[in-house]
Amino acid sequence: MAEAVLEREPGPEPERVPQPVPKGGFAVVEVPRRGRVREGLRGYGLIVGMWIRSTMTYRTSFFLAVFGNAAIQLLDFVAIWIMFQHVDALGGFSLPEIALLYGSCSASLGLADLLLGNTDRIGLRVRDGSLDTMLVRPVPLLAQVAADRFALRRLGRIVQGLVVLGWAVSVLPVDWSAGKVLLVPVMIVAGAAIFGAVMVAGAAFQFVAGDAAEVQNSFTYGGNQMLQYPPTIFAKDLLRGVVFVVPLAFVNWLPALYVLGRPDPLGLPGWVAFLSPLVAFVVFLPASLAWRAGVRSYRSTGS
Repeated sequence: MAEAVLEREPGPEPERVPQPVPKGGFAVVEVPRRGRVREGLRGYGLIVGMWIRSTMTYRTSFFLAVFGNAAIQLLDFVAIWIMFQHVDALGGFSLPEIALLYGSCSASLGLADLLLGNTDRIGLRVRDGSLDTMLVRPVPLLAQVAADRFALRRLGRIVQGLVVLGWAVSVLPVDWSAGKVLLVPVMIVAGAAIFGAVMVAGAAFQFVAGDAAEVQNSFTYGGNQMLQYPPTIFAKDLLRGVVFVVPLAFVNWLPALYVLGRPDPLGLPGWVAFLSPLVAFVVFLPASLAWRAGVRSYRSTGS
């Protein structure tokens, strides 16, 4: 058996991978180990880049899809605007205040949907056996699942959310301090991370339940619909659930109440509005563990 020894630079202990050689046998080629996160991000970027190049081949179709997606999503806010033609306030909140809630959660969900929205297809891949193809590729499975069929047209939801949010910020009579100004972009990014954690947890559940995409969507898209409206119109038991059980309130309710200078219906202190990034990190821990457990429990269909 032939063996080729390649020189390597000092660094982490390399992995020895057998490779075929022209005359038969195998040569041992040393491949440096890389962190799973780094490798996943690299693989995710390559797959996303492939889908973006494919999408931009038909630029007119892409821009029409983005515009159509934004217009359809905007209809939700149009319904709220029509409602305010007949009432002055909803739960004590004015139209610009609700626009702040609507724009922030819509932008957060749009960002999470763009980056991780295809995780809800994992149940279909488990049933038809196509997940096996992904498992043999040298890229972390979650990166492949999230980047598969990357839909750049989903930028439409982000754009329309930011437009509504920008209008709300420009007309609200808020005394803008440095903390409140910083909290708005943090709220969007942290909210997207919380939605993303829910998506990963829902995808992990599909390894056990099979076709459970609608369960995942009930917490993401359903949660988005709830967060568009003020927390004052909901029962306190529900508010406790979205604060202490599935912490969707940290997506925009709690930060927005601080920005607007309004008290929390549950009487929580004002500093909890700044916990959204920490909550996103904490939620991702059990979601990632659930994902790993789901992958380990997977059994091929044999097809």
